[in-house]
Amino acid sequence: MTADRTAGDWRTDNATVIDAPMELVWNMTNDVASWPELFDEYAATEILHRDGDTVRFRLTMHPDENGNAWSWVSERTADEAARTVRAHRVETGWFEYMNLLWEYREVPGGVELRWRQDFRMKPDSPVGLGAMTERINGNSPVQLKLIKDRVERAARAGAA
Repeated sequence: MTADRTAGDWRTDNATVIDAPMELVWNMTNDVASWPELFDEYAATEILHRDGDTVRFRLTMHPDENGNAWSWVSERTADEAARTVRAHRVETGWFEYMNLLWEYREVPGGVELRWRQDFRMKPDSPVGLGAMTERINGNSPVQLKLIKDRVERAARAGAA
């Protein structure tokens, strides 16, 4: 995984601002075991290994229209001091590689959560690079909105 990318090097770049304290945003979004409650696309998360701030896990999606429940192993390393998480797919599936960067930044109105992804599709993939880029850019805002809503709800419940 390349760690020194600049903003223009990322294939996709999506963000939202969450009206909640940094600690709550960080803790909820980095609790990989609870992702099926945070995202609507994941049916299950299985933690395979932890080593300090690095976690290796299997994600399984809800079955698609053909009944396929896609699953893969990823690894992510959180750097709480820098407020970043670097991740990559270990089992790449149709991707040649998939690297992700999650960035957290305090801004007026809350915490900006930004997802940047860089990937390449395998030559025999049924989905080309352009189509996958569109798919990710279409789904990321949906998932970020869900996360925003669920974290903000938790923040309001904690303040009550």
